[in-house]
Amino acid sequence: MGNSAGRSDFEWVYTDQPHTQRRKEMLAKYPAIKALMRPDPHLKWLVLGLVLAQLLACWLVRGLAWRWLLFWAYAFGGCVNHALTLAIHDISHNTAFGTGHPAHNRWFAVFANLPLGVPYASSFKKYHVDHHRYLGGDGLDVDVPTRLEGWLFCTPARKLLWLALQPFFYSLRPLCVHPKAMTRMEVFNALAQLAANATIFTLWGPKPMVYLLASSLLGLGLHPISGHFVAEHYMFLKGHETYSYYGPLNWITFNVGYHMEHHDFPSIPGCNLPLVRKIAPEYYDHLPQHYSWVKVLWDFVSEDSLGPYARVKRVCKLAKDGL
Repeated sequence: MGNSAGRSDFEWVYTDQPHTQRRKEMLAKYPAIKALMRPDPHLKWLVLGLVLAQLLACWLVRGLAWRWLLFWAYAFGGCVNHALTLAIHDISHNTAFGTGHPAHNRWFAVFANLPLGVPYASSFKKYHVDHHRYLGGDGLDVDVPTRLEGWLFCTPARKLLWLALQPFFYSLRPLCVHPKAMTRMEVFNALAQLAANATIFTLWGPKPMVYLLASSLLGLGLHPISGHFVAEHYMFLKGHETYSYYGPLNWITFNVGYHMEHHDFPSIPGCNLPLVRKIAPEYYDHLPQHYSWVKVLWDFVSEDSLGPYARVKRVCKLAKDGL
């Protein structure tokens, strides 16, 4: 048991994250990028469509056999619920209604959360700001696996299990690495989710609730779209800690694949991230990138050099101001 092959520790660096300096340089050279820092006018309507699609699916699966319910939860519901988590990611940067309406964004994220079956949106926002501010920060960035994960999930079979259980690790890791006091918005998020779950169960019975929960667990686990979890920051090439993917799955994931661009400019909505690369191609075209999230998952499982330990870590000083 333990790390029998591959890495035995994280990749520790003693430099600041690269995105802060890149952002300053790019804004000085291309001030037009600032114009892209505006709300996405289509985001609220896309989210509404996804939520309604899952409500329709809940009605349709009432009489389905369990095996078909699970099939559609993976093939359809998993894609929709994963897309909703990425919409929540975009909304956490105030891209639905703009920075001038933070409460609107927070409550809209709670609405987007409803088909997931578990309260997620408010807790995600609370920790995600630290992921940007302290990228790879020891004890601060809860996107980085724990030492226990790195030590235990080190063989192909265990890494496969780790990928399948990603929803659990992403939910529990913040409580171990950087616990924070529960906020009032998290309470509201939980109450809204309980009310939605109870309504669906009362109207249509247990199968729709199983469908929604399975959609979240399967769609965020061993699923092609989940390749972005690994593709974004796992160190496939030494010296590079953030990677972009420019393939077609961006069409259903709010351009989360444009991850280098996103960390350079977190306040730019996903719909505008391709324009950042178009304006400043010399900052992106030469960087290593991923071409397939499925291949990312395959390489992660099969290559000894990759695993939960394949992350850049640094010691960060706590910031006093917001992002």
